[in-house]
Amino acid sequence: MEDSSSERAPRGIQSIEVGGQLLIALANQGRPMALKDLAREAGMAPAKAHPYLVSFIKLGLVEQEGGRYGLGPLALQLGLISLQQYDPVRLATPRIEELALALGHTVAIAVWGNRGPTIVRVAEAPSPVHISMRHGTVMSLTGTASGRLFAAHLPRERVLAALAMEAGAEGKPTAKLDKAFETLLADVREQGMASSRDGVVPGVSALAAPVFDDQGRIVLSLTAIGPSAAVDLDAQGPVAQRLQEAGRDISRQLGWR
Repeated sequence: MEDSSSERAPRGIQSIEVGGQLLIALANQGRPMALKDLAREAGMAPAKAHPYLVSFIKLGLVEQEGGRYGLGPLALQLGLISLQQYDPVRLATPRIEELALALGHTVAIAVWGNRGPTIVRVAEAPSPVHISMRHGTVMSLTGTASGRLFAAHLPRERVLAALAMEAGAEGKPTAKLDKAFETLLADVREQGMASSRDGVVPGVSALAAPVFDDQGRIVLSLTAIGPSAAVDLDAQGPVAQRLQEAGRDISRQLGWR
């Protein structure tokens, strides 16, 4: 009996798929390459690669300068259009459902709002112990994992402005980045994670990982929240690894390298 799987599969154009390996190699390397190096990365001989590159140059997908080939203006335009179609929150929402199920903790998405880090999506933990989080909740910049994560990666002037707003809401006279908080933020940048134990709410702890856009700017945090006795805050632990893996994956979809 003849295998019908080939009949069901969409039929493509093999030459386009072969030539596309050159574009994939350029994207992966992220720099202009000599013909022989580019051909090697794409798994073909230079003589075979050259006609494809000539056609790609005519289309604007590739440009040649000084004997090296790089991605052309059309490739850049396509990339920018693709990035505009990606909404970070939309990309992250199904991932927090997966993370909540895998980790057994509530997982939230926070973005930077006009009053600071703000919860916009929540996936409840499947366990009987739930941590209540509401959409629109503004997280403390100093006392929460999400807040510390944003403070570590945002421009200093934005952090100071948010601290002043937070201090005013709490009736405090001043707000500043003191030495202890500066040291904490440096540790967050070094570890790539932020954590809080018994921060704003006693008995509740959290661990947060960043998502970056194509310019390396933080756009949201993925934050696992749970009872302090149950949340592993180790930056090298399984919770941290799963959060970081998801954060890197979403970041790559947004164009971060």
